[in-house]
Amino acid sequence: MRTQDVLPVLVSVMVIILIAVIEKQSKTIAAITAVMPVTAPLALWIVYASSGGEKVAMSEFTFGLVIGLIPTLGFAVAAWLASRAGMKLGPILLAGYAAWGVGILLIAILRNLSVWR
Repeated sequence: MRTQDVLPVLVSVMVIILIAVIEKQSKTIAAITAVMPVTAPLALWIVYASSGGEKVAMSEFTFGLVIGLIPTLGFAVAAWLASRAGMKLGPILLAGYAAWGVGILLIAILRNLSVWR
């Protein structure tokens, strides 16, 4: 196995453990840790290495990262609203993923309309 295949998994596991430990002290810091950029830098590294740092490949990928934040924000807002409504974990996750899915669908529609390419 190559380092670029194993490293994202190891870092992700370390972050999950870190969140579990920090959560006992501060829910806010645990939440900030949960959304810190971990996979994005690792993915940037992988794309950079596989493209030889090609400007167009990096620009397209990083634009995708920016656009991908929209449905992720939708997930977080929907989960927050569902938790404020007193929902249990299952419905909170369903609401979050439903909002994320709608965001992905909207992005796909906009890409097909040539708004974002």
